[in-house]
Amino acid sequence: MINIRELKRQYELEGPRATVAHLTESLRIGELRPEDFSLRDLAEGLVPDGHEWVRLMDPRSGGSVRLLEAGEGVDATAFLNVASQVIYSKIMEAYSQEAFTISKLVETIPTRLDGEKIPGIGGLAAGDHVVHPGMPYPSVGFGEDYIETPSTTKRGYIVPVTKEAIFFDRTHLVLSRAAEVGELLGLNKEKRLVDLVIGATNNYKWQGTSYNTYQAATPWINVKTNNELVDWTDVDAAEQLFADMLDPNTGEPVLLAANTVLVMPAYKHAAHRVFHALEVRLTGTSAATTTLAANPLSNYQVLDSRLAYRRVIAAGTAADDAKKWWFLGDFKKAFAYMENWPITVTQSAAGSEADFNQDIVVRFKASERGAAAVLNPRFVVKCTG
Repeated sequence: MINIRELKRQYELEGPRATVAHLTESLRIGELRPEDFSLRDLAEGLVPDGHEWVRLMDPRSGGSVRLLEAGEGVDATAFLNVASQVIYSKIMEAYSQEAFTISKLVETIPTRLDGEKIPGIGGLAAGDHVVHPGMPYPSVGFGEDYIETPSTTKRGYIVPVTKEAIFFDRTHLVLSRAAEVGELLGLNKEKRLVDLVIGATNNYKWQGTSYNTYQAATPWINVKTNNELVDWTDVDAAEQLFADMLDPNTGEPVLLAANTVLVMPAYKHAAHRVFHALEVRLTGTSAATTTLAANPLSNYQVLDSRLAYRRVIAAGTAADDAKKWWFLGDFKKAFAYMENWPITVTQSAAGSEADFNQDIVVRFKASERGAAAVLNPRFVVKCTG
């Protein structure tokens, strides 16, 4: 447990900003954990006359009615600042857990708009644009090519800290609630991104027309059926779709380097074998002829997602077929999370109406706002078995 006397001394000497900054960094790098703190100890150590303040939470301590003298009040600022950081750290710990694979895989783009029109570069095809002496340079225009991202949505929850939580030191209960809030927000974001990646949700809107992310014909082809992931030849078959993918404005090949493969849990080890093998063996027409070569797929990042598997099934695919789905491409160029604001924790003012009505000393509100968006489906290929 943290030494409250040292924390109080640091708060008095360095002030709230420096103390909270130090706690934030210590919690971030793992020197401290939220479980190292006690709400009761924080209250008794950081609130002036904290022992008395906590004692007065027991109705038996001051008679049937406790009267406040004029000007009397409790300065709980230090307690609230530190408790807020502890609860925020617990929320973020659950929000950023490793199980949320797709949230870490796609690009996060800050935006102040509730859905926006993102212009592309149009007007020039790649070619030999020679600029002769004294002649103007060709211009690249914006506006001929654009995509529209969906409207953003806000989600959030409140973590209350009651008098009982402080008096009986139910820190673990409060932290459990904070972890639930972080996990709910993180899970909801992950599910929205997963549904976009697997094609259960389609919000790609290009030049005013909506398209499904995965197409089996024009204007692009990024679906490969009957392509179970068994060996490097199946990866090669998926990569050939990229070879035929053209930029709609220039007619030139889409420039990308596929760097990530996403598989279902049933093919986790098979994928690692395919992509991380030290060498491949090619057998010729004669059984006696075998060619050894370095594995050409070693530059791929291999990821698996249990949630993706469950979402494919929820979208209507049979479990035996769903486990054979896999995706290949550059996910950061294909998808994004358009973020108005990241997960943010704010606290209520002390002495609010909830304190009197419900014995809630302080409430912490966690919220985030954003939307999962398809930026360019030509940068990812979906394969099924």
